[in-house]
Amino acid sequence: MNRKLCGVVHGKTIELEEDPGIADGEHVEITINASEATSTWGDGIRRSAGAAVDIQQFDEVFALIQEERKSARFRESSQ
Repeated sequence: MNRKLCGVVHGKTIELEEDPGIADGEHVEITINASEATSTWGDGIRRSAGAAVDIQQFDEVFALIQEERKSARFRESSQ
C-alpha cells in the first residue's frame, strides 16, 4: 500500500494530518521529503499589515468607529 501522507515532525515522532489506516504497532517503511509549511502563525497579520496606509484620515475614522462602539446601546433580543 503506497499513499502520500503529510505531517509535522516533533523530534523522533511524526504527527500525521490524517489516520494512515495502519494498525498500531505495525512496521512501516518511510521516505521523507521536507515540504514548505502551508502557513505559519501570524502570516495573515503580516499580509494585511499596512493595508490602510494609503487611506487618508484612516486613523481618525477608525478612532471614531471605536468611540461609537464603546457608547453603543444594545437591545435585548426578543427571541
